[in-house]
Amino acid sequence: MCVALPGLAVSGESGQLAGRGLDGFYRGGRRLLSRCQVRVAGREPLPVRAWMTGADSARFVGTLRTAAATGPDPDVVVERTRHADGTERITLRSAAPRPLRLPVEVALGTDLAELAAIAAGAAGPELPASVHDSGLRWAKDDAAACVTPDPPPADALASAGLLRWELELAPGGTATVELRVRPEGTGPLRAAGHAAGPLAPARAAGDDHRVGPLLHSAVADLRALLLRDPAHPADTYLAAGAPWRCGMAPAEALTAARMALPLGTRLAAGTLRALARTQLKGPGPRAGMIPGPRRDAGPHLPPSCTGTEATLLFPVLLAEARRWGLPDQETRHLLPAAERCLTWLRTTVRDGTYLRDPHPTGPARCETQAHAHRAALLGADLLDAYGRPGATELRQWAQTLRSAFRADFWMEDRGGGRPAMALTADGRPVPHLAATTVHLLDTGLLGGGILAPGLLDKVHTAHLARLLGAPAMDAGWGLRGLGTKEAGHNPFGHRTGAVRVQETALAVAGLAAAGYEKEAAGLLNGLLDAAEHFGHRLPEMFAGEQRFAGTSPLPHPAACRPAATAAASVVLLLTALAGIRPDAPARTVTLRPVRSVPLGEVGLHGLRVAGAPFAVRISRLGLAMVEEAADGLQLGA
Repeated sequence: MCVALPGLAVSGESGQLAGRGLDGFYRGGRRLLSRCQVRVAGREPLPVRAWMTGADSARFVGTLRTAAATGPDPDVVVERTRHADGTERITLRSAAPRPLRLPVEVALGTDLAELAAIAAGAAGPELPASVHDSGLRWAKDDAAACVTPDPPPADALASAGLLRWELELAPGGTATVELRVRPEGTGPLRAAGHAAGPLAPARAAGDDHRVGPLLHSAVADLRALLLRDPAHPADTYLAAGAPWRCGMAPAEALTAARMALPLGTRLAAGTLRALARTQLKGPGPRAGMIPGPRRDAGPHLPPSCTGTEATLLFPVLLAEARRWGLPDQETRHLLPAAERCLTWLRTTVRDGTYLRDPHPTGPARCETQAHAHRAALLGADLLDAYGRPGATELRQWAQTLRSAFRADFWMEDRGGGRPAMALTADGRPVPHLAATTVHLLDTGLLGGGILAPGLLDKVHTAHLARLLGAPAMDAGWGLRGLGTKEAGHNPFGHRTGAVRVQETALAVAGLAAAGYEKEAAGLLNGLLDAAEHFGHRLPEMFAGEQRFAGTSPLPHPAACRPAATAAASVVLLLTALAGIRPDAPARTVTLRPVRSVPLGEVGLHGLRVAGAPFAVRISRLGLAMVEEAADGLQLGA
């Protein structure tokens, strides 16, 4: 899967696009080409190897024996280099001792279907082709696509969708054909991530060989998923993931931008500006919300509203981006939208304690209370910094919520208790242990390198740490979405047992910050082991089957890969090892490294703090040393 949004190319490992399933070149969610099958001398090359050469490109190698060849050795190598921008280069290399004249045929076809129709199994038949500029063209309703070859073929047969060349290869020589797939009337693809984008070129190195390629792939995936706001091209944000979710998903875009703050604040600023333009205006109960679709929550709760999550994330991202170095002028510009989010929070809660789902019998979800509590405290911090009213009321409500949560959500048992998944409308706890509890550990960053207080006290945090590190939740590859002992557990359920990379990363960072380094290290190493099996390119999720010696993690058939939250999780995981807590307005940065150094010595370079390059190294003794920083940035206590 090659991604450089809005371009996308998907195929099997042979490299042939057979017109089945998701095969094809896409742009903007429409399939421009579904079939691209290469035959040399009437035969398909024998696939030898396929690999990603970048987030946006792949290489496929096959071999064949010419008709006159003797013995078992192939004498022609066929290489295909594919790019998400709609370019494919087919190169033939000869090892034959004499000149070869080989017929090369490329069979092409498309349905010009939308990705949503393909996913639903309603793509429709292939369209008839016509010859166009020595290539082929297809049209349907208001869409048209063309394939332009270089060099021009000897024959272009529209009825068969076929381009044909007669290529001559000297001994040891090569010949190349290039195909360019584009919507009719458009120029080359200009992917947002190919320009001087908003993400710093961070890199990692150290004792653990996994950290370097993992961070490299993560940054490449984030760049591949960048999109421009159509009406404001200077603002970029992350699509949720490919191939299924190549557009804006507010909650995921905000979450990924927040985890990627160590790569700079420009992505956060673009995401916030784009979503501020979608904010609902008043009057009415939804005024101030960032709208978002509903999300399945598994068998125990109704679908959740991602708009609620996005609305609560907006002021949090703005507050933390300011700490990482978002310029004051940009913060002030976005502050009114953050205030409207906080006003929506207080208006919706009214005189109550919990933020419930937005319908009459909606539950009070555990993670929603964590999001709301964090938004209140970080939002109050932001309001105070700019002399805006409302901070006192937010802190008072947050304190009331903490007291009530510890009494109502904590369920005692012989093992020390656990947080409820939710409270029903009549106040009954939903008792299942889920990965959504990790949001209780994600309290957010205040000034001076201090983390905000959480909804759990120290005793309850210790119990939760033990539960997250136990085999029922830790699959050995990461954190399951639902414990194995819970009703409805399904290792492939995307909310009921699959390992979701984002939640595992939040657990690692939260446990490490709370001092539970053993549990954090277990989840961290499991996830990094899984990443090796996925070519250091983590998917959104994978099956939560228990790890045993000699096994590998099972892919999830519906997972996005690359996925914005999974890629950004890698940034969070590695920077959490150093415990980087900046306060750019105060010109300080505090380091709280994981003392147990679960990955040995690690160096992180090319990060950004306070608008300047930042590098830090964690020694084998658990000491963090700043190697590069902005002028005047002081190391906090």
